[in-house]
Parts: sequence; structure tokens; C-alpha cells
Amino acid sequence: MITGSGVGSVEGYAARRGWSSRLAVLRRLDLPLCLAVLALSVIGALLVRAATFQLLTERGEDPEGFLKRHILNLFIGFGLGGFVTVLDYRLLRAYVPILYGAACVGLVAVLSPLGETINGSHSWIVIGGGFQVQPSEFAKVGLVVLLAMILGEPRDGEIGPGRRDVLLALALAGVPGVLIMLQPDLGTSLVLIAVVLGMLAISGAGKRWLVALVGGGVTAAFAVWFFGLLEDYQIDRFTAFLNPEADPRGAGYNAQQARIAVGSGGAFGKGLFHGQQTGGHFVPEQQTDFIFTVAGEELGFVGGAVIVALLGVVLWRGLRIATQAADLFGTLVATGVVCWLGFQSFQNVGMSLGIMPITGLPLPFVSYGGSATFANMIAFGLLQAVHVRRRPFD
Repeated sequence: MITGSGVGSVEGYAARRGWSSRLAVLRRLDLPLCLAVLALSVIGALLVRAATFQLLTERGEDPEGFLKRHILNLFIGFGLGGFVTVLDYRLLRAYVPILYGAACVGLVAVLSPLGETINGSHSWIVIGGGFQVQPSEFAKVGLVVLLAMILGEPRDGEIGPGRRDVLLALALAGVPGVLIMLQPDLGTSLVLIAVVLGMLAISGAGKRWLVALVGGGVTAAFAVWFFGLLEDYQIDRFTAFLNPEADPRGAGYNAQQARIAVGSGGAFGKGLFHGQQTGGHFVPEQQTDFIFTVAGEELGFVGGAVIVALLGVVLWRGLRIATQAADLFGTLVATGVVCWLGFQSFQNVGMSLGIMPITGLPLPFVSYGGSATFANMIAFGLLQAVHVRRRPFD
């Protein structure tokens, strides 16, 4: 019997068991997922340096400035991912309303005088010292855990979520969706739609819900276009996607220069830090939205294929984690993360290749950006948290 105080006390035993439990969690990490995210982060850091070194040099600023901030963001991001990993994801249910509420408060704050407009989107809160926060990135996390909580707990006698659960999930998902569209941020809105559809499909909701949502989405898209609810720059992006040659010096400039950069790399690229398109700043926002063009020009087809393959490993491991989760809540959390990262990766690479319209989404684990890096690493932590507790009594 354990009595007394100090090392031999019940409290001491519980503390030791708590630490040993946390260490055991670390030993059960999904190693391929860890290595893929680490490799993408290293490649991303090199590409950020390649995209910004010459630009900062010409401005007379620290040529390694972006790289230093990116590395700092990665360290913080891995810390956040590690913190989420050691938490018991099943306890998140109690904090979901807080996470969701905080995400919505952040989105409302963006629309207040605190928000700033950058590149045509009123999506940022500038906090000084060169740091900015994009609440819509964290809204992705909030939406994933919210939908997992609502759809992952079927009522008695029901196999999947009932009508009330689905309607509640859609109504609550619509709040951040509308707030993000008001910024306007079409790219993030599309990510949220992909997350909702994917999680509904896996939750066991009836097919009629998916058909109704897709039909409603198509109808809404036509209505938005017909009534002119899109901003001029968003219309220009779609026009340039359909006909890039129509305005090569205006709306089609970004898409055309991105294809030139990727195409000029050939099979093996021009060499890291030797890209002419990259060094000449022909492609805008190369450290964020168009970072894949840096890989295409300087690392070539092989380098781009490696990045796509590593992203594929992340999605493969995420799907595997979803299928092996201990409960439906864990399955839905992993599914939501996979839908988020999968759609965003496809959209980012696709717009660099000219097969998708430009929407301003960063490439997960590769692009520069504090908020995006933090959110992606939290998503990585959620996958690991579900994996290490895939057995019911872990």
C-alpha cells in the first residue's frame, strides 16, 4: 500500500505515472508522418530563403530576415503540435465550445477596425513588430473539432448523425463560413466546404445531405456570380484561369509567370538559389502562395514531385489514422484534417500549374506564414494524438 508523502506518496506515484504515460505517448508516434512533416518543413525553409534572399538584399534589409522568422515560426509550430499530441484528444469535447467561440471572435475582430487589408483580403490583425495574425487559419481547427463533436456522437438507436445533428453542424459551420466570405477569402471558404463535405460523408450522414449540399453549393456559386457579389480581383482571377492569355500584363500575369517559372525548371531545375524567375521577382508572393513555383524552377520536376510525394505521405498516414481511431470522434478529427490539408495542397499546387484558379492559399508545411504554420502544426498534432491513443484504453 502506498502511503505517506514525498516520493512514496500517492501523489508522487500519480505524478510519475503521468510523466511515464506522456513518454509512452511519444514512443508511439507515427514515425512516417513525423518524417514527412519534418522533411516538408526543411524544404520549405530552403525555398523561403531562395524566394526572399535577393528581394531583401535589394531593399537593404537583412537578407535572411524571412528565413529567421520562418524558422522561429517552425519551432513554435512544432511546440504547439507536440503539446496537442500529448493531450488526450478525447478530452477536447469539453473545450470545443471555447475553441469554436474563440475562432468566431477572431473572425469578428478581423471585420472590426482591428483588421487590416493585405492583397485585397481583409483577413489580418497586425499586432506590431512585423507580426500578423490570420484568424481564419485557426477557424479551420475550430471547425474540425466542432463537427467531430456534433457528428461523432450519434443519439440512441441511430447509426449516424440524425437530422437535428446535421442541421446543427451546418448552421454552426455557416457562421465562420459567412464571416470568412465577408473578408472576402474565397480560398479558405472552399477549404471549409471541403472539410464539411468530407466529415459528413464519413460520419454516416445520409447521401441526400451530400447531394443537397453539392446542389446548393452550385446554385449559390451561380447566384454569387450572377448578382456580382464577388470582388473585382476575384472575378479577374477566374477570368485569368479560364483564359490566361486574355490579359497577360494584368489579371493573367500571376498565373502566366507561375507557369513560366515551373516550366523553365525542366527535369532537375536550375539549382537551389539560382532561379532567374525567382531572383527577378517575376512571380509575386513566392514565399507564401506561390512557393511551389520556386521548387519547380530551382528543383525541377523531380523536386516538385518529391514535395507532392511527401504531402501524399501526410495524407496517407492521416487516412490510416482515421481508419484505426479508437472512436468515431477520433475518426472524424483525422478525416477533417485530411480533407483540409488535402484540398489546400491540391489547390496550391494546382494554381501554380495553371489547372486551378488563384485563391491565395499557402502550401501546408512549406509556405512562409506564422498563422498558417501554427494551424498546420496543430493539425499535425491532432493526427498524432488520435494515433497514439488508437486503442480504447490508451
